[in-house]
Amino acid sequence: MRINRSSCTAVLVGKEASVDHATMIARNEDAEGGINPKRLIYVPAQTASREFKSTFNGFHVQLPGDALGHTLTPMADTSTDGEWGESGINSANVGMSATETEFTNAAMLGLDPLVPDGIGEEAMLSCVLPFVKTAREGVERLGQLISEFGTCESNGIAFNDVNEVWYFETVGGHHWAAQRIPDDAYVIAPNQTGIQEINFADSANFITAPDLQAFAQKNHLNTAREGFNFREIFGEDLRSDRFYNTPRVWAAQRHFQKDLPEVPESRELPFIQHAPRKISVIDVAMVLSDHMQGTPYDPYGRTGTDEEKSRYRPIGMNRNQEMHILEIRSDVPASYRAIHWLAMGMNPFTFPLPFYANVSDTPAFFKNTTNDATTENWYWLNKIIANMVDPLFTKRDQDVMNRILNFRRAGFALGSGTVAKNDAGLAASTADATAKLTAANQAMADQAVALTKTLLTDVTTMAADRLTLQFEKGGEM
Repeated sequence: MRINRSSCTAVLVGKEASVDHATMIARNEDAEGGINPKRLIYVPAQTASREFKSTFNGFHVQLPGDALGHTLTPMADTSTDGEWGESGINSANVGMSATETEFTNAAMLGLDPLVPDGIGEEAMLSCVLPFVKTAREGVERLGQLISEFGTCESNGIAFNDVNEVWYFETVGGHHWAAQRIPDDAYVIAPNQTGIQEINFADSANFITAPDLQAFAQKNHLNTAREGFNFREIFGEDLRSDRFYNTPRVWAAQRHFQKDLPEVPESRELPFIQHAPRKISVIDVAMVLSDHMQGTPYDPYGRTGTDEEKSRYRPIGMNRNQEMHILEIRSDVPASYRAIHWLAMGMNPFTFPLPFYANVSDTPAFFKNTTNDATTENWYWLNKIIANMVDPLFTKRDQDVMNRILNFRRAGFALGSGTVAKNDAGLAASTADATAKLTAANQAMADQAVALTKTLLTDVTTMAADRLTLQFEKGGEM
């Protein structure tokens, strides 16, 4: 079994914390290595029961009939390592992001070991999302699967619908907890256990494995004199977390908070956080593109020593494969309230595009990703641009940096403008909404591809003018 851990960063936003009263769950999929080709597809509804069998670790389960149609961002080639669906929104307007890789402490793993052929990241989305009609149902179905089959990994999974956002965390092979994110709050989740105090009497906001509390008590896992801090009881707290995980929470929260510690190594930053202002899709995209700009720790920065620039793991980085922001809006009809925002490639050099989720197909440029490099799909086009731009950013080439800045501005404008225009047209008539949304996605994709291919031409020309092997012939009169 190949280990394919996704060292991701997630952002969750409650409906009262967002600028347009939408719930949002978002994440960078940072799969191992710089290249892990991804695609965007639509999986149609299915009426027949079928068996799911993982080619990753052999996990298998009989899936019920009446599966809902849904978007999905699987690997380009699923034949060897499995599906890795990662993100999607179903036709009931439920979003799911799976997963944020996490780590359980050794004491818990000794008592409840991981199950090698249990359900894992590769299978979770395909075995849960098509069969739930609310975010809470998503938590309950995933919990039932883990309790029955066990899990091969420790993970964090996010669900949202028009009203609620839930974060689900696994610890050990069969234990888990989920917390409803308060409507007025947001969460930043790196690769470490996040949920803090659990109120077992508050079933509206907490759902756990049935024996979680008794298991911890029986095995003397809770060292606190009072309370039940899930993070402290089951999570890891390693020195490496101070450089790999907690700095990402600090870097993300500084987009909204003013009272953070000066050094980004505190594990005490709260799981549930409240921003002094409302949060937008662009805010979330900027968080997931963050490379600690404006601090001495920015690898592209003007200040900071070489050691400082490489001290902390940034959020935006070479392992970004796709960024999704699953937005479920409450101020528009159900037929077009769900938007699967998607970027592919290295986030600091690209932007997310708004794909309406309730469609019949996805644009070919995003659906037909290959394993070989090409300029004819979205994933590789952005990866090629990043490979050319990164060395010039390192040199702080201002012309190139300005070009990327303007490109991202144009991309964000395209996204917001497209949604506003299409919403206005759909508000006038929701007849044939699926066909209209599918066509709208294609038209938006065509504009984004044209914009990005223009950038490719520009940065290729600029990079060619900066190659080392060049010579200016002098002349004599």
